[in-house]
Amino acid sequence: MSRKKKEEEQAPGSPAWMATFSDLMNLLLCFFVLLFSMSEIDVDKWQQVAMSFSENFSIFSGGATAIGDGFLISNGVSQLNELDDYINSTGKTAESEEFVNDLEEFEEKQLAAAEQLAEEIEESVEESQFANEIDVDFTAQYVSLTLNGALLFDSGSAELKEEAKPLMDKIGQLLGRYAQSTIEIEGHTDNVPIHNAKFADNNELSSFRALSVFNYFMETTFLDPAMIKHSGRGEYLPVADNSTPEGRAQNRRVEIKIYHSLSVGE
Repeated sequence: MSRKKKEEEQAPGSPAWMATFSDLMNLLLCFFVLLFSMSEIDVDKWQQVAMSFSENFSIFSGGATAIGDGFLISNGVSQLNELDDYINSTGKTAESEEFVNDLEEFEEKQLAAAEQLAEEIEESVEESQFANEIDVDFTAQYVSLTLNGALLFDSGSAELKEEAKPLMDKIGQLLGRYAQSTIEIEGHTDNVPIHNAKFADNNELSSFRALSVFNYFMETTFLDPAMIKHSGRGEYLPVADNSTPEGRAQNRRVEIKIYHSLSVGE
């Protein structure tokens, strides 16, 4: 009977995979050294970064000992329990609270500016003969004038009615007082599907209605077209229940938004 060959004993030293891994690390080191040698270092910025790390994390000043003494590093995960104390010690909480306070103060100023603008516009509307045909509302960003679509257009049409033009003239005069503000014209519809020779769906109908109002203002006022946007919003932003005739009538509307000077992106 033949003997089984004695299993070869493993050669002394490190495993074979470790040599490959070491070569890979050396290659990576050379690669990053090459990148570093090709870069330009701003000495002042480097010193500022080093100082920041030294002050906040206790490193760079004493090597390994400094890292061991760091506020968050010395005791490992257990230091996370003291994270709030650390943030307070660096002043970050105070800065965050100050930022939140500034943001709230700015939002209050925005709302006050919009409210003041709304009062001015509503006063002008109340003095006109169209007070019952224009709804005035406001948000922190803008004041909106809402017009019932049935007053402006026939069903399925984007052509302004002749009897609607005096109303549009009054609004044009009103907008002329705020010609330096961004103005946005939005067309809205109900959710009843439409498909005729001119419009494929409610998106097209609402877009052309907004464009029709825009074109009328361009023909009858001196408003800067660069300050006016127009868009069709279709059926997607209802203000009332589409399941009732009254709700659908409210959703068929044109909104004209006047943005005040503190509006974001104005």
